Amino acid sequence: MAVINVDSRGSACPGPVTDLVRAYKKANNGDIIELLATDSGIKADAKAWCERTGNELLGIEESNGEYKVRILIKSKK
Repeated sequence: MAVINVDSRGSACPGPVTDLVRAYKKANNGDIIELLATDSGIKADAKAWCERTGNELLGIEESNGEYKVRILIKSKK
């Protein structure tokens, strides 16, 4: 298992999701993607992406206008 850190702070939609997909393409099952973003749209986007791809949203933390999204890769399609 590896943790893949992605920094999308300062990027507006669709930037954070695009960065998420790029990280996903490099990830393996069991890896965790940790995405940092400042665009609040990432909350809904990450949830929808996980539902669509079969991966697990471990959580979204919000602090001072920044979002930390953690996703467990369970389904490489």
